[in-house]
Amino acid sequence: MNARVSSVDLVNISNNNITLFDYKLEQNYPNPFNPSTVINFTLPKAQNVQMDVFDITGRNVAILISGKVEAGKNSITFNAGNLPSGIYFYRMQAGGNFVEAKRMILLK
Repeated sequence: MNARVSSVDLVNISNNNITLFDYKLEQNYPNPFNPSTVINFTLPKAQNVQMDVFDITGRNVAILISGKVEAGKNSITFNAGNLPSGIYFYRMQAGGNFVEAKRMILLK
């Protein structure tokens, strides 16, 4: 009998603590995009999440998420059909102490 393990990266063991997931905000894909893109992120537990999109001047142009999101791997699709071409930033805040931002490029 041949047993196979499909993924061993689901468990992170450090300092004798086992964590199934940690916070992770991934780079959107495709990037550059036109007009929509997917953003994947991971949460260690269900919690309130705020995810916003900002233009290059720092103006908030979209609220993607504002509320409770389930633990584990999640994704959201951002449609920027109403925005001009340019560089944008998406920022995720979660758990009261996690904040991360990434850059994306809209090409029309």
